[in-house]
Amino acid sequence: MIRKFATAVLRLWIVPVVLVAWELITRALEHPYFPPPTTILPHMRDLWFDGPASQLWLNDTALANFPQSLGRLLTGWVLAGVIGVTVGLALGRSPLFFRFADPIIQFGRALPPVALLPMFLAIFSIGAKMQISMIAFGIVWPVLFNAADGGRHVDPLHLETARVFRFSRTQRLFQVILPSALPKIFAGLRLSLSLALILMVIAEFFSTDGLGFQLRLAQRQFDLPGMWGAVILLGVLGYLFNQIFVLAERRALVWHSSARHRT
Repeated sequence: MIRKFATAVLRLWIVPVVLVAWELITRALEHPYFPPPTTILPHMRDLWFDGPASQLWLNDTALANFPQSLGRLLTGWVLAGVIGVTVGLALGRSPLFFRFADPIIQFGRALPPVALLPMFLAIFSIGAKMQISMIAFGIVWPVLFNAADGGRHVDPLHLETARVFRFSRTQRLFQVILPSALPKIFAGLRLSLSLALILMVIAEFFSTDGLGFQLRLAQRQFDLPGMWGAVILLGVLGYLFNQIFVLAERRALVWHSSARHRT
């Protein structure tokens, strides 16, 4: 346990190095658009982290914005995951369905989600529905294509074994096809999680709360330390999401890693 903690700390050695370099360079340049970390970090504390310990040091501004952003991001991600896995596995297992749906899917994934923002605004107006729909539409494609690829390349021997033991369709799906496709599905979910953070910020530019709104507000008010603080906060969130997801992936796919090491 101590060894793992020490390894994790050593992996972050680059962070203080970057902060020191950032501080020295920005103080040397004295450019108003690039404040040093010693200006940004205290400003972040005043903006969001001067609350009581019972609230994890989050103040009212943070509590009015952070949960909303995280809720929209995770809701859009889960929605995209469910749709992507369901449709992707169907595409992977049914060549006829793939031939029928492939042109529509290729057209849909080629559309930039940002370009469809006016359409989402017209359909859902400003609010959580619009933001969640935009996030889900923009990130569903990596999950869908990875799930289709995983479903398409299930080991024929496993399928034949399931047929010999007279598995029902539901049993084949949940005991053979889905486990075989899980490594690909997790790869798609991981990629979509990072994309969800980007789309959350863009969608919240047209909101009255959330991290994207905070970033936009700081930029409009020429609050440059606040703007950089929001950027840093989003970077930290992205890193934490990725680390949590990697841990969950390792636990869920421990059987896959063991099988790969044996071969």
